Amino acid sequence: MDPLEIAIPLTVGFGVSLALTVPAGALARRLGAVDRPTERGVSRRDDMPLWGGLAVGVAVALAVAAWIVFTGGEVPAREIACLSAGAGLLLVVGLWDDRFGLGAWPKLTAQLVAASLAVWSGFEIARLTDPFTLQMVDFPRWVVWPATLLWIIGITNAVNLLDGLDGLASGVGAIIGITLTLIAYQAGEPFGVCLGLALVGALLGFLPHNFPPARIFLGDTGSTLIGYTLAIVALDSYRRVSLITFVVPLLALAVPILDTLLSIVRRVRLRAPILSADRMHMHHRLLDAEGSTRAAVLQFYLLTAAFCLIALSFTQLQGLSAAIFLMAVIALTLRLLWNLGSFQLHADEESGQSDAPGGSS
Repeated sequence: MDPLEIAIPLTVGFGVSLALTVPAGALARRLGAVDRPTERGVSRRDDMPLWGGLAVGVAVALAVAAWIVFTGGEVPAREIACLSAGAGLLLVVGLWDDRFGLGAWPKLTAQLVAASLAVWSGFEIARLTDPFTLQMVDFPRWVVWPATLLWIIGITNAVNLLDGLDGLASGVGAIIGITLTLIAYQAGEPFGVCLGLALVGALLGFLPHNFPPARIFLGDTGSTLIGYTLAIVALDSYRRVSLITFVVPLLALAVPILDTLLSIVRRVRLRAPILSADRMHMHHRLLDAEGSTRAAVLQFYLLTAAFCLIALSFTQLQGLSAAIFLMAVIALTLRLLWNLGSFQLHADEESGQSDAPGGSS
C-alpha cells in the first residue's frame, strides 16, 4: 500500500470525528439522549450526552468511502453492502437505546442480524492451522457460521462492557485497532487496513472530547459499533494469516475478552443471572486501586498495549516456539488476573440491571 492509501482513511476519520463530536453532543442534549447515573455506574454527572458514537460511525463511513473513491480501492460490492447494513443497524439501535432504552434481547437480535450479514458476505472463521505441522484444517460449514457469529457478537459486547470509564472504550479500541491494522497489513488485506485506519482515526478524533474528564460519552451507539468493527478487521486479517491463525487477534483482544468471560463465570458461580450487572469488571478494580479515573484508564491502556505487543510478536513465531510462548503468556495472564482480584467473589454484587448485550458499564 502506498502512503496515500494509509493517509486518507486515517486523516478523514480523524478530521470528521473531531469536527462532528461537539454537534453530536449538542443534538443528544436537545433530544434527551443523556446519561442517567446509576448505583452500578461510575459516572455521577447528570445530562452527559451519549451520542459520541454517532460522530465515530459517520467518520468511519466517510473515511472508507474516501479511500474507495480517491485510491481506487477494490472491495466486493456484497461486502460493502452487508457491512454498511450491519453497522447501520447497530448505529440506529444504539441511538434508540441511548435515548429511550432497550432490553437485552432486542439488542442481541440486532447484533445477530448484523453478524449474519458479515458472515454471509464472506467474513468467517473457516480454518485453523496446526501449530506443529502448519497444515490448514478446514471447518465444516455447520461450524463456520456459529463460530463466526459467536466471535462477532462476543467482541461487540466485550468492547461494550468496557465503556465504563471516561475514555476507556475509545482509547482501548484505538490501541487494539492499531494492532489489528498492522496484522491486516502483514496479511496483505488492504480493506482490513483501510477499515482499521478509519476506526483508529475516528477514535483519535473523538478521544480529546472523551478523555477524563469527558464532555461526551460514546453510548451504546459507539461502543457496540467499535466492537463490531474490530471483530470484522480481525476476521479480515485472519483470512490469509498462516500461523496458529486465530491466536493473534485473540491476544490483541485479550483484555475485553477476559473481562467478559470472567464476568460470566463469576455470575454462574454466584448463581446470578448472566445478564445481571456488577462492579467487579477490571476497570472497576483498577479504579478502586488507583483512586482516580485518569490513572485507572491509563493503567488499562498500558495493559491493553502489552497484550497487543505480545500479539504482534506472536506473528513471527511458528511451531513449538509459538506453543511455548503462548503457554507462558497464559501463565502470566492468570497471575495478573489473580493480582487484580478478578477471581474473587463478593456477596453484595448487584443484579438488578442489564449488563449485556449492549449495556453500558
